[in-house]
Amino acid sequence: MSKGPGLFTDIGKKAKDLLTRDYLSDHKFSVSTYSESGLALTTSTVKKGGYSSGDVAAQYAYKNTSTDLKVDTDSNISATFTVADIIPSSKTIANLKYPNYESGKLEFQYFHPHASLTAAVGLNQTPPLDFSVTLGTPTFALGAEAGYETTSGKLIKYTAGITVTKPDSSASVILGDKGDTIKASYIHYLDELKRSAAVGEITRKFSTNQNTFTVGGSCAVDSLTQVKVKLDNHGTLAATLQHQVIRKSLVTISSEFDTKSLDKTPKFGVSLALKP
Repeated sequence: MSKGPGLFTDIGKKAKDLLTRDYLSDHKFSVSTYSESGLALTTSTVKKGGYSSGDVAAQYAYKNTSTDLKVDTDSNISATFTVADIIPSSKTIANLKYPNYESGKLEFQYFHPHASLTAAVGLNQTPPLDFSVTLGTPTFALGAEAGYETTSGKLIKYTAGITVTKPDSSASVILGDKGDTIKASYIHYLDELKRSAAVGEITRKFSTNQNTFTVGGSCAVDSLTQVKVKLDNHGTLAATLQHQVIRKSLVTISSEFDTKSLDKTPKFGVSLALKP
């Protein structure tokens, strides 16, 4: 793929990932295996509250195609088929689900050195349509996305965003919820490997006149251990510790509590992912 501005979903993604990824409230255990033929198998179990679930996922890649299949203990089946370069610099993705087959989707992505676009259609009798376009370069990009409902003939969503990216930082502004919400975020990396960083995000919802401000960061304690912390203006403080126990295998411990209501029981989450 060409090194262009990226997809619209990439706008603000770096800051969002640092503030959300690896913050857990459940207990998860997964084991992955890989074969020389390109087949990968992952078995996972999750316990949240008093409910436990599990799934088995398989991924197979061959040349410019890949297939992902997942089956869980609730008898849900999902399959994703991806084909790259049907036409140059493109990617076609088909997502199928059972028994909720009406949530399936067919998506087409196209990448250009100065633009990218996506078009997606639902695989049902009254399919929703989603479009997005992004213009710019890897350092500066602006874009928009919209969702169209074929049954009512109306736009059900429209969002616009802009981002500026430098080697050690990224800033973005997104106007969403049909213009009712504006979100601004900034992330600054503190080392060359981008394992230590500081991030801030502010969101304003105009209809309710509410603001949400979140600050956070990550710190690489050593080459195997990383700590993340975040705090918002509602008093919610969360932290996570991730350690690589063996090559590619990670243990993650996370906790969250309300600093304004210390009598509430804190939330805890643990994840162990074993990979060969």
